Amino acid sequence: MLNILAAQLAPTTLVPFTVDYLVIAGGGGGGQAGGGGGGLRSTVTATGGGGALETALTLNANTNYTVTIGAGGTGSVNATVSPGTNGGNSIFSTITSTGGGRGGFNSATKDGAAGGSGGGGAVTGSGGSASPSGQGNAGGTGGSAAGVYPTGGGGGSGGVGANATGSTAAGNGGGGTAISITGSSVTYTGGGGGGADTAPTCGTASAGGGGGAVFTGTNATVNSGGGGGGGNNTAGGTGGSGQIILRYPDTKTITFGAGVTGTESAASGGYKRATITAATAGNVSWA
Repeated sequence: MLNILAAQLAPTTLVPFTVDYLVIAGGGGGGQAGGGGGGLRSTVTATGGGGALETALTLNANTNYTVTIGAGGTGSVNATVSPGTNGGNSIFSTITSTGGGRGGFNSATKDGAAGGSGGGGAVTGSGGSASPSGQGNAGGTGGSAAGVYPTGGGGGSGGVGANATGSTAAGNGGGGTAISITGSSVTYTGGGGGGADTAPTCGTASAGGGGGAVFTGTNATVNSGGGGGGGNNTAGGTGGSGQIILRYPDTKTITFGAGVTGTESAASGGYKRATITAATAGNVSWA
């Protein structure tokens, strides 16, 4: 009897399990130039900025782990008055992906901002850097022709934003990164294209980013982490919000805490996948 009671009172042994992740931050808003894609960190297929694959996390059941989905940065309201904003960071447990940098605008600050991927530079401005490194790439630089305002494309997790070319043409957004954590290859976090004075010379988008425009830049795709498109004469596009995808043993079942929007897939190939599309400092746990 005493042995049975002792066994009942003994602490439950926690059996660790591993979780692969894809953590995508929000893309930067466009100015005149394209916004940078959100930072991308992953343990599957590839990581932004040409970084090495990261190591899966070892977690415990019945334990809360923080999740935050970064919002896309706002585009500039008017490219000659105020800039847009950087995208928000996305967080899973100890992993943080940095929001993309906003695109440059025609004011005293023409440089794109640093971020997961840097925003493009406007007119004579330089592209923002990828900071910290290993999550994305730098934005492209603007041109130098007065009155024409050629702008750079925002950097993407898979490639540098293109520079403005000649006296009129804006740069394209940098490429995204293809990830196969869901079982299918999907490309995320492309940069926004730069805006220009005439439509044929606006920069094009990549992998969820927004395209450049003569007036209002195109918004990036929701949950893509893409950068917003540059709007040369009116407003920049909004960056795409981030996303988190988790892969874990199919013996586990995830619980999404309050304020967390997510879905869990059916078991396949020994795994389940959880896709989280919205969360503000929420929690997830497994049983």
